[in-house]
Amino acid sequence: MSLKPNGLARAAVRFKPASFAGTFVALMMSALIVAACGVLLETGIRASVPAERYADAPVVAAADQSARVVADTVDGPEETAYPLPDTARVDAGLAAKAARAPGAAAAVPDLTFPVHGGAAPFGALTGHGWGSHVFTGTALAEGAAPHAGEVVLGAGAARAAGAGVGDTVALETADGRAGFRVSGLASPGAGDTTGEGAGGAAVAWFADAEASVLAGHPGRADAIAVMAREGVDPDDLAAAVGKALAGSGARVLTGDDRGEVEDHGLAYAKETLFAVGGSFGGIATLVAVFTAAGTVALSVGQRTREFALLRAVGATPRQIRRAVAAEALLVAPLAGLLGCLPGIGLAHWWFGQMQDRGAVPEAVDLHVSGFPLLAATGLGLLTALGAGWAAGRRPARTKPGQALAEASVERLRPGVVRTVLGVAAVVGGSVLAGVAASAAGADAANASLGVVMLFMLAVALLGPVLARVCAVLFGLLLRGGGASASLAAANSRANSRRLASAITPIVLAMAFASTLVFMHTSESHVAAEQLRDGITADHVVTGPAGLPADAADRAARAPGVDAAVSLLDTQVLVPVRSGGETSLQGTATQGVSGSGAQLAKVQDLDVRDGSLDRVGEGRIAIDRTLADATDAGLGDRLPLYLPDGTRAAPEVVAVYGRGLGLPAVTMARASLDGHVTSAFADTLLVSGGDAGALRALGEVTDASGYALARNVDREFGAWANYVMAGVLGGFAAVAAVNTLVMTVLDRRRELTTLRLVGSTRRQVLRMLGWESLLVSAAGVTLGTAVAAITLTPMMRGLTGESPHVPPLLYAAFAATATALVLAAVTLPARTALRDRAPT
Repeated sequence: MSLKPNGLARAAVRFKPASFAGTFVALMMSALIVAACGVLLETGIRASVPAERYADAPVVAAADQSARVVADTVDGPEETAYPLPDTARVDAGLAAKAARAPGAAAAVPDLTFPVHGGAAPFGALTGHGWGSHVFTGTALAEGAAPHAGEVVLGAGAARAAGAGVGDTVALETADGRAGFRVSGLASPGAGDTTGEGAGGAAVAWFADAEASVLAGHPGRADAIAVMAREGVDPDDLAAAVGKALAGSGARVLTGDDRGEVEDHGLAYAKETLFAVGGSFGGIATLVAVFTAAGTVALSVGQRTREFALLRAVGATPRQIRRAVAAEALLVAPLAGLLGCLPGIGLAHWWFGQMQDRGAVPEAVDLHVSGFPLLAATGLGLLTALGAGWAAGRRPARTKPGQALAEASVERLRPGVVRTVLGVAAVVGGSVLAGVAASAAGADAANASLGVVMLFMLAVALLGPVLARVCAVLFGLLLRGGGASASLAAANSRANSRRLASAITPIVLAMAFASTLVFMHTSESHVAAEQLRDGITADHVVTGPAGLPADAADRAARAPGVDAAVSLLDTQVLVPVRSGGETSLQGTATQGVSGSGAQLAKVQDLDVRDGSLDRVGEGRIAIDRTLADATDAGLGDRLPLYLPDGTRAAPEVVAVYGRGLGLPAVTMARASLDGHVTSAFADTLLVSGGDAGALRALGEVTDASGYALARNVDREFGAWANYVMAGVLGGFAAVAAVNTLVMTVLDRRRELTTLRLVGSTRRQVLRMLGWESLLVSAAGVTLGTAVAAITLTPMMRGLTGESPHVPPLLYAAFAATATALVLAAVTLPARTALRDRAPT
């Protein structure tokens, strides 16, 4: 069948511009959403950062910075990589092997670690081994290279501390506090000023022989930087180094792959972009296609009379189908192309916002190619063709006389296939809601996603039935509203399909916006309560670069202090089962100093089983939600990956209930030694004493101030949820307005008839106002029901509590939906009534 636009298609576009304008807008918005998410997804796939510290080292050998899990799937074993919370390190002895590789001029074990300046004015520094000057470009300005017990300071750091060559400075590292003789002053090179300011004022270099000990990782290195002899190709050198290090587990990297070694934020940025462009993008694409298809079907359905007349004057079914397909070809490609342009703009804004909030490194560039744009345009065309074919199938195959008869009266009963599929969606959604209610953690969230999608599909398929039920129920309430209200109720009952097309986008907007926003408010509410109730300390001490290693001991000696416990915040990866597959879940973890009895004086974890007194080397306490997700209980060993990827299986000795506001894993601080980059605690909790005596250790606040600061850290999650809700809800809102405007403009003949039989313009507008209230009330009610059915089991599984819905926020959603419906109906109606005065 040729799809070349025929006369019927061109005439339809010319004489039914409002209908096609609505279709055009729907397809354009669909392309906008798909293009934006596609650009972000492609960026996540292709994201890279250029090497900065290792820019002059053509080859870098480093450990795999991911933990990998192999799962059995229908397509066979599939490996998934999960980024590690901290740096995985390699044996520093590999440098000697790499240096012997053909073409290698030198190989240097590189380390980066925090150093505290104690009472010195320069405060926090970044430490390196002096050997790194070979590839960073750092050069001595004065003095000599450091030996054991010596340090080379950046010129800026030395000036701030008033220290010169030969002086002794007190520095604190993972190996403890010690005095170091300043052997020299250096001008940091490009590789050492990366991220530390052009002056390099916060850099210190130590002897290579003791740098790994000072870093807290004896015999280990962050990476091995390999320098090439003159004229040696980097790829040839990489191949030689790879052979030299075979069997060591080290990865040999060149080009932009070196950048991922020095910027671990790239792996998390990829995860974020995948989540937005892939997971959310998939949902948004389904919603966009679903909405666009509904608008195309409405456009075709509004011309049932024209198709019936065409069949009556001799048009063949093939001509009708060809006309519908040709109409799609006239509208869809242009709508797709025009939608891609703002889609690129939305992707740029979204990406820039993620960079501003630190979720994506500044060095990552947004990739815009033709693939997502072509996919968005092609998907819109296929949607228009498919929806048009499905909507035009019945009028095309109906006999001419029967077509005229059916076109004069709306069918009250939906098709059998549509009804069966709608009932199946309701049953499936109900079953998944039951599964979500009995599940925990990720299983509950995954099942709830299926719930909202299935119930939205059910609303679309059973829309005419639901609309008729809503019209009957709300019609009872409208009895006291006078003639206009009664006429609105009668109109809605008689035109349930038209009512359904108006209600469905409102349900969509309300359900998705409520689910995304109230999911965050529910989690934040529970987390804030747990954090507020869990911190029982009188004073909380924090420091931007960490606290002194002896902060807890010094605080405990202060007058009136009853207990002082330092906390090191990090993450571990825990294998959890979800949907029949194993994945690694990043889990907030605190390493605590002191005993369980001391911890209980400053932090109430709400222990449900076991005792914190047993937490120690090889023994941990976990949150009950994590215990449910991993099926672990007292006495069980919980397999996990420590921050640097080291496998461990500590024994669970306590289960507690406040793991959402507080870390979900509690372990002894000593268990993290050698597995984290920074050995300095992040927080010090103190019971008793006076705040003034603690100010020398860091910034002092009370429990409420600390809780407020921690809640601010959740802002990115809140922002991400609100943006996704805005994108989906905004798209659905535009679709709703578009559909309502199309519906009102298609009723111009009906509105004119009402004027001709004696209705005043005010009475007609009042009738439409009542219809608008019916549409908005039905849409808000059904959308709220879908959101409630989705959120309740999800929040029960994630938090153990019911959803938290702020009344004012919910009222704002409902009021916005109502205002949109009223505006979308009354404004075009006023225009239609003004243009068509009765004669």
